[in-house]
Amino acid sequence: MRRMVLFSSLVLATIFCATVVAAQPANEFYKGKTIRVIVGTSPGDYDTWVRLVVRYLPQYIPGQPNFVVENMPGAGSLVAANHLFNRAPRDGTVLGSVSRNIPNYAFAKKPNANFDPLKFNWIGSPEMTNRGCFARVDAGIRSPADLYERELLFGTDGAGTSLSEMPVLLKNLLGMRFRTVDGYKGSTDVVLAMQRNEVQGICQTITAFAQSAQPMLDNGTFRLLFTTERDHVPGLNAPTIFEFTKDEEQRAILDFHASALETGRPWLAPPDVPADRIALLRRGFDAAMKDPGLIEDVNKRGLKVTPRTGEQIEAVLRKAAAFPPELLARLAALSKR
Repeated sequence: MRRMVLFSSLVLATIFCATVVAAQPANEFYKGKTIRVIVGTSPGDYDTWVRLVVRYLPQYIPGQPNFVVENMPGAGSLVAANHLFNRAPRDGTVLGSVSRNIPNYAFAKKPNANFDPLKFNWIGSPEMTNRGCFARVDAGIRSPADLYERELLFGTDGAGTSLSEMPVLLKNLLGMRFRTVDGYKGSTDVVLAMQRNEVQGICQTITAFAQSAQPMLDNGTFRLLFTTERDHVPGLNAPTIFEFTKDEEQRAILDFHASALETGRPWLAPPDVPADRIALLRRGFDAAMKDPGLIEDVNKRGLKVTPRTGEQIEAVLRKAAAFPPELLARLAALSKR
C-alpha cells in the first residue's frame, strides 16, 4: 500500500513539474538554459550560416540562453527532419536548420519523409538565394541544349538528396542526359571532385557554389549552365531552364520544385512548442538579422543577409501544400531514377 502511495505521489509530482515548466512565461523560460540547434547537413553552407547566426542570436532571446550546434547529416536532411518531428523535445530547447527541399519531400510523399511540414514551427531564414547547375568548361557543354545530345556526369551525396534531385528530374522531365555519381559527403566534396575531373558538374545554390568554387568560375574552369527558377536572375549571364520546357505541365512541376528556394535556409522548431516561445524565438531571430555585427561577419565571407520571417516561410509552405495532387504524383515519379 505504501509503495502504491509513493508511486502515485511521484507521478503527481512529475505531472506538476511538467505543468509548471509548460506554464512558465516565455521571457523567463530560457534563463540558464541551452538551445541545441540540429543542422541536417555536414559542415558546409547550411552549417556556416547556423554558426554565424548563433554568435548573435542569444542576446535577442530573453534569458540569453547558450546555443550548441550539432550536425546530424543524412539523406538530404531527412534524418534531422524526422528526428525533430518525432523525437526532439517539444519545449523550445531544440531547433533545427534543414535543407530547403525537406518540405517538398513530404508534400510529394517521398519515402521516409515521416513528418508534416505544416506542423513544424518555422522560425526564419538568414538568406535567400537562387539555384543553378554548373559544369566544367572542358565537358563540352556550350548550351543547355547540348544536354539533349551529350551526357554530363554530376556528383551527388545520394539518391533523393538536394544535389541529386535536380539532375534526375531534368533527365526524366526534359530528356536531358544527366548521369549521377553518388557517394560524396556533400557539396564541398563534389566541388573537389569536379576539380579533379572525377565528375563534371553539380546543381546547387549560386551562393554556395561561389563560396567553394569562385576562383574556378573566375579563371574559366567552371561555368554556370542555367538557373532553375522561371525568371532570369539579374547579374547572371545564364539562361533559365524554363526556356527548354515544352508545355505547362513541365513548367508547373519546375515551379513547384523551385518554390523550395522561397524558404531560404529555414530554421524550425518541433510541433507543439508553446506559441509564446515560438513568437519569442521568431522575433529574436528577426532582430538578430539586423545586428550590425552579423551583417559585417556575413559580408566578410562574401555572403549577404537576406532574411525571411517564420510567417513568410509558413505562407510559402501553405501554398506549396495546395499544389494539385496529380502533379505531385507526377513529380514524385519523375524524381526516381
